[in-house]
Order: sequence, then structure tokens, then C-alpha cells
Amino acid sequence: MKPEPESWIAADWPAAGNIRAGITTRKGGVSSGKFASFNLANHVGDDNDNVRKNRKQLAKLLRLPAEPYWLQQVHGNGILRQNENDPGREADGCYTNQPAQVCVVMTADCLPILLCDKKGEEIAAIHVGWRGFSSNIVHQALDCFKASPEELLAWMGPCISPAHYEIDEVVRDACLQIAPAAMTVFTASRPGHWFADLKQLASQQLSSEGIQQIYKTGHCTYRDDLLFYSYRRDGNCGRMATMIWMDNFPE
Repeated sequence: MKPEPESWIAADWPAAGNIRAGITTRKGGVSSGKFASFNLANHVGDDNDNVRKNRKQLAKLLRLPAEPYWLQQVHGNGILRQNENDPGREADGCYTNQPAQVCVVMTADCLPILLCDKKGEEIAAIHVGWRGFSSNIVHQALDCFKASPEELLAWMGPCISPAHYEIDEVVRDACLQIAPAAMTVFTASRPGHWFADLKQLASQQLSSEGIQQIYKTGHCTYRDDLLFYSYRRDGNCGRMATMIWMDNFPE
């Protein structure tokens, strides 16, 4: 069974043939109200039974090889290496070099980034908001890879667009501590506030780290309320799951 198009957006990037990657939408599940309908997070107040049903449906739709490593995300820079065999721990990213292990991060405005090497032997998923970015989670994730940055690909999933992401001076300064040359990603809006471009901010750091192949979606989580949850738009809400796994190693 192929996943329903409304429930899953596959990553559009030239990854190796054994790589499976993409992001869920909010459509196609059993949750209701502000969590309608394909919420995959069990920490936001949704009925736990509905979350279990949605996760079971996700596994069936995508033919997942194993239960995803659901993280307790804390807007930090921790990366779970899946050979540590510690699903459920506090972390905002996961890495593996083994097939049939599913890396996953959940978002509702923050930026999900997927990484893989060109050979299809290493993968990672990271959750990037301003706190994670300013604690250098992008570098922490890249440091897990044996492959050089020039051998890596990055895919950025849907996140909030600059027109809907206004930040203050504290946030801007925290990000500039990591990326001093990123002034251009902030556009003044009103005194002491700026519109921030999360994708461009992360792109600049990835490029500075040596990654040459960066791919992005054009979706905005805030603007498209039919497809995506948005915390800034709706307050407490569900979460999408951005996932990556390897079916096997290339021969």
C-alpha cells in the first residue's frame, strides 16, 4: 500500500535509492478538534488512544521497518545515536548508520532537517528552532557523520515562513552568536523586532560547514492550515513527523 498523498510529503532530493524520507501532514488520522486529524505527538494533550492509532496507521501507510525513535524534544542540541538504544530520551535529533532504524523529529513551525550521505549509509533528522539553532544543533548533528560535509545532502521540510515569524532582539542576537554573517536573514519589522527566515539561517550554516547540496520545500506551516499544524497560529496543537530511514545498504 502506498501512502496517501494527503498524509505524506516525500522529500524531493537526489538521495541514494535506499533512502526513504519525508514529512507527514495533518490529514488522514483519527484525532479531533485542534488536533485534527493526524497528530503524532503524545505530549500535547491529545487523547493517547488516538495518538496510538495514528502512529499505527503511519507505520502501515509507510511500511516502516521499525518503530520510529520518538524523542522527548526540549529545544536543545542533543543528538541520539541510535546504537545507544535509548528511544524516548531528551534530544532534538537522531542519527544512525544502520538500516531499518527510523529517525524522526516532530514539528509545528520549527524547521525539520534531514541529512544523509551520498552513499546511503548514514542518516539523521534534526529539529531546529531558534533555541536549537543558537545551541549549535546543526553542527552537533553533522559531527555524528563519518562522511565529510561535501558528501552529505540536506533536505529542509515545511516550517514557518519569514512573513509570519517575528522575533525580538534576544532571539536575533542568540542566532547571530552562532552565525555572525547571517544579518541578511532578519528583516526589520518594528522597533526591536525582525522577521526571521529559518530556512535561510540554517542554509547559511550548512553551507559554512561545507554542505553543498541543500534542498528545500516551499511550504509554510503557518499559512497552510489545511496541511500543517502551526503553534504560532493556533497555540497548542498537533505535530507533524519528519522521518528518514534506510531500507538497506546499497550493494
